Amino acid sequence: MMCTPALLLLLLLLLLGCCSGSGPGASPAAAGSVDFGSVPGVVYETVAYSEPGPIGLLFNMMRAFLHVVQPNPFPQDLVIQVAKDKFGAVKSEYQKPENIVLTLQVIYYELGFVVCAIMGILFIVLVPLVGLLFCMCRCCDNCGGEMHQRQRKNADCQRGLLTTLLLTTTFIITAGVLCAYAANQNLSSQLKTMRRLINSNLRDLYTFANTTPAQIDYLISQYGTAKKQVLCDLDNVGQLLGGRIHEELGKVVLPALDEAQNMAGVMQDTKEALENVTVTLGVLQEGTAQLQSNLSRVRMDISNTLDDPACASSFSRTVHVCVKILSSLSQLEISANYTALPGVSEQFAKVDDVLKTNLGQIVHKGFLAFNDTPTIVKNQTRNVAEGVRGLLNGIGNNITRFSKLFPVQTVVNNVTIFISHTHSQIEDLYPEIDKMDFYRWIGCITLCCMVALIVAFNFLGLLCGILGFDRHASPTTRGCVSNTGGNLLMAGVGFSFMFSWVLMGVVTVTFVVGGNVEKLVCEPFHSRELFKVLDTPNLVNPSWKHFIPGYLYNDPEMDLTVENIYSNCKENRGVYFALQLDKVFNISALLNTSLYTKDVSKKFDGLEVDLKTIVLLNAEGKQNLISFTETGIKDIDFAAYIEELNKGVTRVDLLLFANDLDAQADQLPKGPVQSSLKEHVNTLREIYTKQVVPLQQSMSTLNQSIRFLEMTASDLPNKVSEIIQAVDAAQYLISHNATSTVNQESEKYKQTIIGYFKLYIDWIKTSLLMEVATCKPVSNIVDTAEILACGLFFDSMNTFWFGLGCSALFLLPSIILSIRLAKFYRRMDTEDVYDDSSVSGTWHFTL
Repeated sequence: MMCTPALLLLLLLLLLGCCSGSGPGASPAAAGSVDFGSVPGVVYETVAYSEPGPIGLLFNMMRAFLHVVQPNPFPQDLVIQVAKDKFGAVKSEYQKPENIVLTLQVIYYELGFVVCAIMGILFIVLVPLVGLLFCMCRCCDNCGGEMHQRQRKNADCQRGLLTTLLLTTTFIITAGVLCAYAANQNLSSQLKTMRRLINSNLRDLYTFANTTPAQIDYLISQYGTAKKQVLCDLDNVGQLLGGRIHEELGKVVLPALDEAQNMAGVMQDTKEALENVTVTLGVLQEGTAQLQSNLSRVRMDISNTLDDPACASSFSRTVHVCVKILSSLSQLEISANYTALPGVSEQFAKVDDVLKTNLGQIVHKGFLAFNDTPTIVKNQTRNVAEGVRGLLNGIGNNITRFSKLFPVQTVVNNVTIFISHTHSQIEDLYPEIDKMDFYRWIGCITLCCMVALIVAFNFLGLLCGILGFDRHASPTTRGCVSNTGGNLLMAGVGFSFMFSWVLMGVVTVTFVVGGNVEKLVCEPFHSRELFKVLDTPNLVNPSWKHFIPGYLYNDPEMDLTVENIYSNCKENRGVYFALQLDKVFNISALLNTSLYTKDVSKKFDGLEVDLKTIVLLNAEGKQNLISFTETGIKDIDFAAYIEELNKGVTRVDLLLFANDLDAQADQLPKGPVQSSLKEHVNTLREIYTKQVVPLQQSMSTLNQSIRFLEMTASDLPNKVSEIIQAVDAAQYLISHNATSTVNQESEKYKQTIIGYFKLYIDWIKTSLLMEVATCKPVSNIVDTAEILACGLFFDSMNTFWFGLGCSALFLLPSIILSIRLAKFYRRMDTEDVYDDSSVSGTWHFTL
């Protein structure tokens, strides 16, 4: 019943796969990031997992017993051999040795089950036979049928031991019947789980069938996203293509223009430096002349002060100080002489004349012209962009028309109707299933009641026997309660003979069937070994490597296995990937991007970009650079300037000289000389502050300007020549050699446009493999079948025979113990009497 829906579902998925399309195997070109969003997700409600709960402990005990009975690993090779013999053509001339070997292998693997089955059959045959013979023997007052009990000294110990053993055995039988009862109830109660799982699986199939077309429509609709991105790039062709061309050419053009722009700045700085030299040189010439005059006057005043008679006194100390001061007056002279330095007014005039042409503005126009490359590219590629826009609409119409060639909705409706019909049929089966389960439940309860009846007789017999037993009473005078206990035990024996073989018959049949299913189906399913058997090459048909692709696609060599399908569906991958539909129905061939990219490439083949209109530096700008080299800056006597600048303003540090003179004046006696010297010290300090310090600042300014002019003049013609050559080379690149750069960047831009199509097709393929029509319901159906068969039915059935078999097996010692123990509770017809006066000490029977 499940085969037909699976085939129809496969057909549906195949048709749906045709609509979705896929791109070619080639790696996509580098394109911008495009977000196609997420395919509408599907949430399946089936949770193919079942937790047995507390009864799981009984299941584990049952499996442990089966492992003891059958400890051998799963016989994969043997099962494959048996399956091949079964599926292969049955020939009348089978070689007997092969049959014998195969049979022996099967028997060896099934040895544990065979031994247990034989023991069960012997139990079924011998127990009723022994019971019949025992009954006949008892009727003849043999086999314990004689109502006479011999008195023994250890009777109490024997009775206690038998009671303990029988009670223990009865408890074991009780545990077994409770185990069987629990398994029986679990099987009935889990029918609700069966219905829930089946219904949820069918609902998932509904969801699968109904959401897949929406997912396909979403894939088709996302062509609009790719189209929008292409249109966006076409609208921004100036920035994208023109910007790339500008960036590549700018690696040569921009450094050349930057050098020209820097030289324009150097011209302006040169003019400022020449102006600074002219101004500062005049300041220094005037300042040094005035400083020289002031220093001469101070030197004369100090000399006149030292001519005072006080300096010619007899005090040697005063004379020594005055002499020392007079000897140091010669240091009060200027050091640098700027009057002999040549001026730079001629160079300044020439530079000022050069700067009448604004080189910076000319270079700026070159920058603007070059930076207008994106606009030029946009204007010159307008026809190409319009042609690509026209192709986009045609491609979208082709994809839409292609998707409508397949009757997706019709197939979905048919499959939905089929699922609904199947669901109705299953719903109609539920009353029959409930009815059959009720009969099964009644049968199992009847078997449990048989054991429960025997257990009841045993417990009641033990209870009455223990409570009614009187050790002082003789066997013939035992009470009614004790006698009833013994009779109940014998009744239990009778029912044990009547029911035990029936119980063992049920146990043997269910054990052989359920145990083998557990070992050969359920366990290998969990370990995936069963899939390896199903995926064995040439298993079903000797000419087929794999039977699934052989049945579905008539291609048995395709590497499509049961385990692969189950694993991929378990991971909720797309059915297109799980069933490898691409090898049967190649979507890449149907939606071949080369059909579209070829047309797009043709549109770009005619793309031409002409940048000859861009002028980086005109003739006026070049002549301006050449004129700058002819301004005579290099003719300035930089050595003379630097020589004078390396000298100080004065021969001695005027501030230190004033401080020293102040200290020497302190050594003189107080008087007019000392006071006068103090005034001269203040005058020197004032000269230093008002004249020397400004002159030092002017010298610093002059030094910086001279150094700059020297550096600028150094190799100036070569520098200008290099700038002009760099600009000419950049201009030549733009005007004559830009074609290769344009073609290279145009190809990148074209590949970016084409890359959007490839990204879209590859996204479709990835979504189709991983997100569209995810086949989780397929693995859920398999898992549900395993849960219902193994986890629900066979686990419960195996636990039932496990508990029932334990009870049936322990009925044998229960029979023996009950027969032996009944003698101690039943009222006897005769008893042994011991005569103390008898010499021989013999026993006599008393009626």
